[in-house]
Amino acid sequence: MTPDLGITKKNLTEVHKILNKVLADGNVLYIKLRKFHWNLSGDNFMELHLLFEDQYDAVAEAVDAVAERISTLGGIAIGTTSEFAKESQLKETPGKVPDTQGMLKELVTDHEAIVKSLRDDLDKCEEDYKDAGTSDFLNGLMQKHEKMAWKLRKYLKD
Repeated sequence: MTPDLGITKKNLTEVHKILNKVLADGNVLYIKLRKFHWNLSGDNFMELHLLFEDQYDAVAEAVDAVAERISTLGGIAIGTTSEFAKESQLKETPGKVPDTQGMLKELVTDHEAIVKSLRDDLDKCEEDYKDAGTSDFLNGLMQKHEKMAWKLRKYLKD
Protein backbone atom coordinates (compact mmCIF):
# COMPACT_ATOMS: atom_id res chain seq x y z
CA MET A 1 0.00 0.00 0.00
CA THR A 2 1.34 3.42 -0.95
CA PRO A 3 1.74 5.75 2.03
CA ASP A 4 -0.57 8.77 2.18
CA LEU A 5 1.69 11.31 3.88
CA GLY A 6 0.64 14.57 2.24
CA ILE A 7 3.46 14.49 -0.29
CA THR A 8 2.67 14.03 -3.97
CA LYS A 9 3.82 10.85 -5.70
CA LYS A 10 6.01 12.94 -8.00
CA ASN A 11 7.69 14.65 -5.04
CA LEU A 12 8.15 11.34 -3.23
CA THR A 13 9.89 9.93 -6.30
CA GLU A 14 12.36 12.84 -6.23
CA VAL A 15 12.93 12.41 -2.48
CA HIS A 16 13.59 8.68 -3.02
CA LYS A 17 16.27 9.61 -5.59
CA ILE A 18 17.93 11.99 -3.14
CA LEU A 19 17.83 9.44 -0.34
CA ASN A 20 19.26 6.68 -2.54
CA LYS A 21 22.16 8.99 -3.44
CA VAL A 22 22.69 9.64 0.29
CA LEU A 23 22.54 5.88 0.85
CA ALA A 24 25.18 5.32 -1.84
CA ASP A 25 27.51 7.95 -0.36
CA GLY A 26 27.13 6.40 3.08
CA ASN A 27 27.95 2.92 1.85
CA VAL A 28 31.02 4.03 -0.10
CA LEU A 29 32.26 5.99 2.93
CA TYR A 30 31.61 2.98 5.17
CA ILE A 31 33.69 0.71 2.94
CA LYS A 32 36.49 3.29 2.78
CA LEU A 33 36.52 3.66 6.57
CA ARG A 34 36.80 -0.11 6.92
CA LYS A 35 39.64 -0.27 4.39
CA PHE A 36 41.57 2.46 6.18
CA HIS A 37 40.84 0.92 9.59
CA TRP A 38 42.36 -2.36 8.42
CA ASN A 39 45.41 -0.76 6.83
CA LEU A 40 46.49 1.84 9.39
CA SER A 41 50.04 1.89 10.69
CA GLY A 42 52.42 4.30 12.37
CA ASP A 43 51.82 7.14 14.80
CA ASN A 44 48.47 7.23 16.56
CA PHE A 45 47.70 3.74 15.24
CA MET A 46 45.42 2.60 18.05
CA GLU A 47 43.76 5.98 18.51
CA LEU A 48 42.93 6.29 14.80
CA HIS A 49 42.07 2.60 14.54
CA LEU A 50 39.40 3.15 17.21
CA LEU A 51 38.27 6.48 15.71
CA PHE A 52 37.79 4.89 12.27
CA GLU A 53 35.87 2.06 13.94
CA ASP A 54 33.63 4.56 15.76
CA GLN A 55 32.99 6.32 12.47
CA TYR A 56 32.20 3.22 10.43
CA ASP A 57 29.82 2.10 13.17
CA ALA A 58 28.11 5.52 13.10
CA VAL A 59 27.97 5.50 9.30
CA ALA A 60 26.53 1.97 9.29
CA GLU A 61 23.79 3.12 11.66
CA ALA A 62 23.10 6.16 9.48
CA VAL A 63 22.98 4.05 6.32
CA ASP A 64 20.36 1.82 7.92
CA ALA A 65 18.32 4.86 8.94
CA VAL A 66 18.48 6.24 5.38
CA ALA A 67 17.30 2.93 3.91
CA GLU A 68 14.46 2.81 6.42
CA ARG A 69 13.50 6.40 5.58
CA ILE A 70 13.26 5.39 1.92
CA SER A 71 10.99 2.48 2.86
CA THR A 72 8.93 4.67 5.20
CA LEU A 73 8.21 6.94 2.24
CA GLY A 74 7.20 4.00 0.02
CA GLY A 75 10.41 3.77 -1.97
CA ILE A 76 12.90 1.03 -2.75
CA ALA A 77 16.39 1.36 -1.28
CA ILE A 78 19.24 0.45 -3.59
CA GLY A 79 21.45 -2.26 -2.17
CA THR A 80 24.26 -3.46 -4.40
CA THR A 81 27.85 -2.33 -4.55
CA SER A 82 27.48 -1.53 -8.24
CA GLU A 83 24.49 0.73 -7.49
CA PHE A 84 26.36 2.40 -4.66
CA ALA A 85 29.39 3.04 -6.89
CA LYS A 86 27.20 4.41 -9.68
CA GLU A 87 25.12 6.72 -7.47
CA SER A 88 27.82 7.97 -5.09
CA GLN A 89 29.74 11.18 -5.60
CA LEU A 90 32.65 9.71 -3.60
CA LYS A 91 35.59 8.18 -5.40
CA GLU A 92 37.43 5.03 -4.48
CA THR A 93 41.06 4.17 -5.18
CA PRO A 94 41.25 0.41 -5.73
CA GLY A 95 44.66 -1.09 -5.08
CA LYS A 96 45.95 2.00 -3.28
CA VAL A 97 46.37 2.64 0.42
CA PRO A 98 47.41 6.17 1.32
CA ASP A 99 49.59 6.97 4.31
CA THR A 100 47.85 8.06 7.50
CA GLN A 101 47.72 11.74 6.55
CA GLY A 102 46.38 10.78 3.12
CA MET A 103 43.67 8.65 4.73
CA LEU A 104 42.67 11.50 7.02
CA LYS A 105 42.58 14.03 4.19
CA GLU A 106 40.52 11.71 2.00
CA LEU A 107 38.02 11.00 4.77
CA VAL A 108 37.68 14.69 5.67
CA THR A 109 37.13 15.51 1.99
CA ASP A 110 34.47 12.79 1.74
CA HIS A 111 32.64 13.92 4.88
CA GLU A 112 32.74 17.52 3.68
CA ALA A 113 31.42 16.54 0.24
CA ILE A 114 28.56 14.70 1.93
CA VAL A 115 27.85 17.72 4.16
CA LYS A 116 27.66 20.07 1.16
CA SER A 117 25.42 17.67 -0.72
CA LEU A 118 23.16 17.15 2.29
CA ARG A 119 22.87 20.90 2.77
CA ASP A 120 21.56 21.23 -0.80
CA ASP A 121 19.38 18.13 -0.50
CA LEU A 122 17.65 19.19 2.70
CA ASP A 123 16.72 22.51 1.12
CA LYS A 124 15.34 20.72 -1.96
CA CYS A 125 13.33 18.33 0.19
CA GLU A 126 11.72 21.10 2.19
CA GLU A 127 11.32 23.81 -0.43
CA ASP A 128 10.88 21.94 -3.71
CA TYR A 129 9.33 18.65 -2.58
CA LYS A 130 7.39 19.82 0.52
CA ASP A 131 8.93 17.10 2.72
CA ALA A 132 9.93 18.76 5.98
CA GLY A 133 10.40 15.35 7.64
CA THR A 134 13.12 14.27 5.25
CA SER A 135 14.67 17.73 5.40
CA ASP A 136 14.89 17.42 9.18
CA PHE A 137 16.26 13.88 8.87
CA LEU A 138 18.97 15.06 6.46
CA ASN A 139 19.81 18.00 8.73
CA GLY A 140 20.56 15.60 11.59
CA LEU A 141 22.66 13.42 9.29
CA MET A 142 24.55 16.47 8.05
CA GLN A 143 25.42 17.48 11.61
CA LYS A 144 26.82 14.00 12.30
CA HIS A 145 29.07 14.22 9.23
CA GLU A 146 30.20 17.72 10.23
CA LYS A 147 31.28 16.37 13.62
CA MET A 148 33.03 13.33 12.12
CA ALA A 149 34.94 15.61 9.72
CA TRP A 150 35.93 17.87 12.60
CA LYS A 151 37.33 14.96 14.63
CA LEU A 152 39.41 13.75 11.67
CA ARG A 153 40.54 17.27 10.75
CA LYS A 154 42.15 17.66 14.19
CA TYR A 155 44.73 15.02 13.22
CA LEU A 156 45.80 16.74 10.01
CA LYS A 157 49.09 18.55 9.86
CA ASP A 158 48.91 21.99 8.29
